[in-house]
Amino acid sequence: MAVEVEATAAGFDPARLERIDRHFGRYVEDGRLPGWLLLISRGGKVVHLSTRGHRDVEAGLAVEADTVFRIYSMTKPITAVAAMMLYEEGAFDLRDPVSRFVPAFAGARVYQQGTALRPVTVPATEPIRIWHLLTHTAGLTYGFLHRHVVDEMYRAAGFEWGYPEGLDLAACCERWASLPLLFEPGSEWNYSVASDVLGRIVEVLSGRSLDAFFAERIFTPLGMTDTGFFAQPSDASRLAALYLPRPGRQGRPERALRRGREPSAARALRWRGSCLVRGRLPPLHADAPRRRPARWRAAPERPHGAVHVAEPPARPR
Repeated sequence: MAVEVEATAAGFDPARLERIDRHFGRYVEDGRLPGWLLLISRGGKVVHLSTRGHRDVEAGLAVEADTVFRIYSMTKPITAVAAMMLYEEGAFDLRDPVSRFVPAFAGARVYQQGTALRPVTVPATEPIRIWHLLTHTAGLTYGFLHRHVVDEMYRAAGFEWGYPEGLDLAACCERWASLPLLFEPGSEWNYSVASDVLGRIVEVLSGRSLDAFFAERIFTPLGMTDTGFFAQPSDASRLAALYLPRPGRQGRPERALRRGREPSAARALRWRGSCLVRGRLPPLHADAPRRRPARWRAAPERPHGAVHVAEPPARPR
């Protein structure tokens, strides 16, 4: 990967592009980021490419043009693309109830009051529809949000940063369907596992696993040869180490995975809502240490996607 056209020829001011590099260069200098890669293109041609810092601070390995990054919730747009491809082919209508494809959602109930152990719920008056999944208005949630009683119920069911060992996407959807919704579908917005459920619908309609659908219908046609749910052992040296912010403490971000663990953890990664930026990664395997980012310990937290850059994740999503 390299610059393919001069900035001025593509309509860019080289001085302004350098200003972007200087700005984000300070993120590395003051320890906010261990490293980064920036690419700007126009008309399918790379206009600007720059890197700063390290992909592995402890090993002294710099970020390079072929470094592979975890993109986590940016897998959600890829899942939406997959769904809309099937929509264009007439596989479903946006107003179709999700229960048509995942029957467990037919009996959805909405939380009204009570504790996680003794919740009071009522039957949903509106079914969850596919457009609700696409807009995060389905009433689903994430266990790591720590903002609602239903979030606590997700955690109790094993869904915080990952998912219970041994469950595939179909089984996860069955579990989520058994938990109450935060609100009536379509009435409010909440960042959630909605994209995971959408991914399951892609599997049901296509007869393919989500990773296979992505590879065959999206990644291969677009030449996205380094993008997928798994980091291959041969790519381990290119995979950027995972770091977490340490708000209120001096020093650089804290490494999230112990040295020497990334390759095995990456091989164990399974679908849940994240890819690699040149490759996609899902929730981390049980043998990989999971620590909640310090900046999310102080409530209330922002939506998953707003800060989903350094945590063990979710599926395309």
